[in-house]
Amino acid sequence: MYTRLDRAQPYALGLFRIVVGLLFACHGAASLFGVLGGAMGGGSIPAGTWPGWYAALIQLVGGTLIVLGLGTRIAAFVASGSMAYAYFKVHQPEALSPLQNGGEPSAVFCWVFLLLVFTGPGSLALDRLFARRSDAEPSEDRTHEQAPAVAA
Repeated sequence: MYTRLDRAQPYALGLFRIVVGLLFACHGAASLFGVLGGAMGGGSIPAGTWPGWYAALIQLVGGTLIVLGLGTRIAAFVASGSMAYAYFKVHQPEALSPLQNGGEPSAVFCWVFLLLVFTGPGSLALDRLFARRSDAEPSEDRTHEQAPAVAA
């Protein structure tokens, strides 16, 4: 049965994507530029430092793409993978439980982005705008092509 809430689903998903992407991008900006509280207490991560600088770059770029709804599924896939890597390489060796090892944000971001891989961006996404434009553009003129021969 189709309810009124079902009609709001694309908008709720779009808002969810925007909020989560913004939070993720803020983590990246904090780490790369030392803003919003900075990396580990106010500084920025030196460029090229493995894995922190690359993770922060993925957070900033991926989060921004997710906020805009541009290449959402691909950006979310990369972001999910980076958070899985963060959890298993950084947090999990300390303890198995995310509550014990401080890996809750990594685990939650990983699953949230994996969900976006499968649901897509929802409404309010640039992907949808570009998809509409490409559908509206006329296809190549094929009136001069000959029809293929049909075997009798």
